[in-house]
Amino acid sequence: MRLLPAGLIYVAVSTVAALLLGENAGGLNWGISFVSLIVGTTVGIAVFFLTPPVSAQPPVVAEGDDPLAKYRPVWLCLVGFVFAIFAFRSFCWLFYFDGENINIQSPFNLGDLGLHLTYIKTFANGVSLWPDSPIYVYSKLRYPAGIDLFNGILTNLGFDLRSQLAATGLLASLATFYALYRWGGTFAVAGFLFNGGIAGYAFLQTHQFLDYQGTSHVSWKSIPLTMFVTQRGLLYAIPAGLLLLRQWRAKYGSELEQEKQLLPVWVEYILYATMPLFHVHTFMALSIVLLVLFLTRPPSRSPLLKLVAAAVLPALIFVWLTTDRMHAGSILAWHLGWTQNIGEFRMPFFRFWFFNFGLFLPLAIGLVGIVARQESNEHLGRQSAAPPPGQQRPGWMGSIMRRAPNFELSIDAACLAAAVLIFLLVICVKTAPWEWDNIKLLIWAYFITLPILWNRMLIRWPLSARAGACLILFFSGFASLIGGLAAGRTGYNFATRSDIDFVAAAVRRLPVEARFAGFPTYNHPLLLNGRKMACGYGGHLWTQGINSTDVGSKLENLMLGQGDWKKTARELQVRYLFWGSMEKANYGASTQPWTKQLPLVAQGSWGSIYDFGSDAKRY
Repeated sequence: MRLLPAGLIYVAVSTVAALLLGENAGGLNWGISFVSLIVGTTVGIAVFFLTPPVSAQPPVVAEGDDPLAKYRPVWLCLVGFVFAIFAFRSFCWLFYFDGENINIQSPFNLGDLGLHLTYIKTFANGVSLWPDSPIYVYSKLRYPAGIDLFNGILTNLGFDLRSQLAATGLLASLATFYALYRWGGTFAVAGFLFNGGIAGYAFLQTHQFLDYQGTSHVSWKSIPLTMFVTQRGLLYAIPAGLLLLRQWRAKYGSELEQEKQLLPVWVEYILYATMPLFHVHTFMALSIVLLVLFLTRPPSRSPLLKLVAAAVLPALIFVWLTTDRMHAGSILAWHLGWTQNIGEFRMPFFRFWFFNFGLFLPLAIGLVGIVARQESNEHLGRQSAAPPPGQQRPGWMGSIMRRAPNFELSIDAACLAAAVLIFLLVICVKTAPWEWDNIKLLIWAYFITLPILWNRMLIRWPLSARAGACLILFFSGFASLIGGLAAGRTGYNFATRSDIDFVAAAVRRLPVEARFAGFPTYNHPLLLNGRKMACGYGGHLWTQGINSTDVGSKLENLMLGQGDWKKTARELQVRYLFWGSMEKANYGASTQPWTKQLPLVAQGSWGSIYDFGSDAKRY
């Protein structure tokens, strides 16, 4: 258990150290990157020795005679084997060389991987921190890019990008597997791998393993395939978030459990306070859990207040950085139904929820009822206790008023209440421009519910009913996961090696802060080399709450050579114009006046670069 918090703290402290040192020095360099990793390693080693060892037994314990108890290691090995297949297939072939082509394994990763590679190379190039957005001229970087900054440190030190991304993914997979197991046993691990509704039951008709949940009309997609591989912040956020949840369950649970808290308080603080730098939605979910614990666990209020008071300032600073210093417009908006009424996701109410979540949602509703009844019975039992001699029993209103300030739930009930609150937030409030992105919050309601569902409901069922429930819950997700891993066996073309290498050589002597004009797409060779462009891929800008219509229109006029194109370049703060194969294909009608009026600074089979020089606004 000690390796997990030590590794997470190593990543968090190394990243924050690089950010602080880089802010002071004007960007990353070899020395800052090396010192940052040394600082992270030192703190990580301290965490390893200061964290008490824990029992290797899983947190799920059956009551009474359980005929499946002796087979638990078998189920864990089987689920672990599938997890290993997923991890090796997804991250060892995250992106790879196929002759002249750069291919990727997952079609979901075409856009996301390009953005993350852009951020990693941007940090590694040594730009000023916190950097300007490499994909939009009028903004700082609007993204919780902590994990990309960490990989940028390694890239700056000379580590091969393909190897370190594969290693990061594999180690994060191992950390996530272990954190899931410690949080909810084999059932939680299976829930992560095989989440799904009924879409995968199409396998019974087709007899083929396909990613049935990856189609455009399914909202509750495979968490491993569409979230864990593509949303790189989750590589850190999921194991760190689960570790904090387990810490809080032990620390603020029963008196016996309070003696078994896992982490030193300062480790808990670092993991929580730095979370906005890596994944804002996970920070929101964890904050909701803390709020519910504060309201429903009176003995925990003092340590919770201390934790939040200590974490609020650094957390706000990280939010300030990743939201363009609070210049980004609010992305919160009232929106009922999650994606039920959105585009291709649209379905009638009952069909939408049953199709996407299958048996899980009825079980979760039943679980809420069971836990609520148990909590009510416990409170009524305490309330019905005879009053001291000579003291009159208070009326119902007096009882409520007397107990309201000390209202208390069991730790399971408090966690389940937090999951319900997160779910209500997901279906009532849009937390990102794209409604589907609320899944980043929804997965936490799901993770929190899994161990409670097993402990409070399923484990009490007869063996046959329990096995049937697990089969119904996980079959669809299993078919989709295996089908999704098999679908990418031939790979998907992402970029061309020679273009990226030649462009890297051509721009190496140009200022790293200079901004280029070129065609806005996710895999432009300039972006993949960490160079700033006036405008990037529109889908990325939209998900970050940026309306790029005006900039996109100006860029098009510039690239077509229309109007006062030099003035347009100054307005876009463009120092260089890039003219390559993408520009030729998308601006074929351009008059290309720059070929006669601007100096040519680089040229090759990949294209040409022209310098606006003194005509450009200082970059």
